Amino acid sequence: MEIKGRVHEIGAVQQISETFKKRDLIVEYAENPTYPEYLRFEAMQDKTSLFDGLKVGDEVEVSFNLRGRAWTDKTGKTSYFNSMIVWRINTISNNAGAGATPDYAPPIDLSSKPGDDDDLPF
Repeated sequence: MEIKGRVHEIGAVQQISETFKKRDLIVEYAENPTYPEYLRFEAMQDKTSLFDGLKVGDEVEVSFNLRGRAWTDKTGKTSYFNSMIVWRINTISNNAGAGATPDYAPPIDLSSKPGDDDDLPF
């Protein structure tokens, strides 16, 4: 599976045991920009280095596998967990929008006297 979004947070590498490490990446996914969603992806073992070159604000395309598992507690209640495991990540643009000049109309000089090149009807 693949999804495009903006890097919101990059977690530190967590050494779970001597032989297992993981790292989280939070991506802002805005299918509907009014209600963005924050998705947590995980990288494990040697894939944790995939997040090394990323910065908050980068636009990325994340390739991942969706995994799910069941867990039954002592009372017999079963809970289900999902994980999105990253296997590739491509940077689309670095810090998109950061420091960029917006495409606005040039500013208007309001200090000129009325009637000086004023073609407004009011």
